Amino acid sequence: MKTTSIALACTTALIGSAAFAEAHGPMTIGITQNNVGVDSYQTTYEQAFIAAAEANENVDVVVLDAGGDVARQIAQVEDLIQQSVDAIIIWPTNGEAVIPAVRKASQADIPVVVTNSNIAEAGFDFVASFSGPDNITQGARSAEIMCDRFTALGMQDEARVVQISGQPGYTTAIERAQGFEERLPEVCPNVTLVETQPGDWNREKSQQVMEAFLVKYDDIDGVYAGDDNMGVGALNAARAADRAGDIVFVGATNFAVGYEAMEAGDYWGSIYQSPVDDAEAALQTAIDVLNGEEVPFLNYFDTPKITQDNMGDYTKPVF
Repeated sequence: MKTTSIALACTTALIGSAAFAEAHGPMTIGITQNNVGVDSYQTTYEQAFIAAAEANENVDVVVLDAGGDVARQIAQVEDLIQQSVDAIIIWPTNGEAVIPAVRKASQADIPVVVTNSNIAEAGFDFVASFSGPDNITQGARSAEIMCDRFTALGMQDEARVVQISGQPGYTTAIERAQGFEERLPEVCPNVTLVETQPGDWNREKSQQVMEAFLVKYDDIDGVYAGDDNMGVGALNAARAADRAGDIVFVGATNFAVGYEAMEAGDYWGSIYQSPVDDAEAALQTAIDVLNGEEVPFLNYFDTPKITQDNMGDYTKPVF
């Protein structure tokens, strides 16, 4: 079913972009990404985005990467405006800081599609659409996964949890933490979230954060990480301390390393999110906007729960 939907999306993109090309010539879409080198999700996203664009003869793309630098990303948006691209896709390095650049693009009559991680609400008026996951829902689903596991283990009235969040100021990190923190007391009111520290989407830093948690707290029953890259870093620290078997690990984006740790029985669950779907959805959204089609402002794609119980229904992530 997933393959069929992707094929249909690609076909629709070809038809829509052909209509634009007939009226205006090939559409040029610029993208500035957050930090392709920081993790395999973003690397796979870039590869999928380029592949989808190359498959469409009516689309030209300018692919840029901010390298996690807000100032560089702002300069890249301004450069794309100077190039008079037809649309800009931005994966924000910081949801607040990029708003002035997005406003400039809007004032230049260049529609902006935000991908993967939304900008702050103050910038919504300057954006045509957001394409990506519903990060608050992802965090909430992670809380449900953890609560269900605690309940199965008979720990729902006493468990203590630590959280390793993503990069401070990054909308995805904020929203995934928000979803988890709001939902956990609703489903497991007696579970205690004892502390949150950022892991910056980095496995090594997350391992260090978890090492500090293990020293500070004798009783840790669960770890919630903003993605599996960080979650596996935490798992590695717990393994080294010989405490992994006592802890339920839950992430919010299933990476290959998370999937493998689930197979090994060391990592309980996560949220299944495809960077290929993410990239293709962003490109399709930009094409639809340029063709004057009605596009939802919040154009989410679904990200289901994955645990050791149902992981056989999902293929191992490629990132």
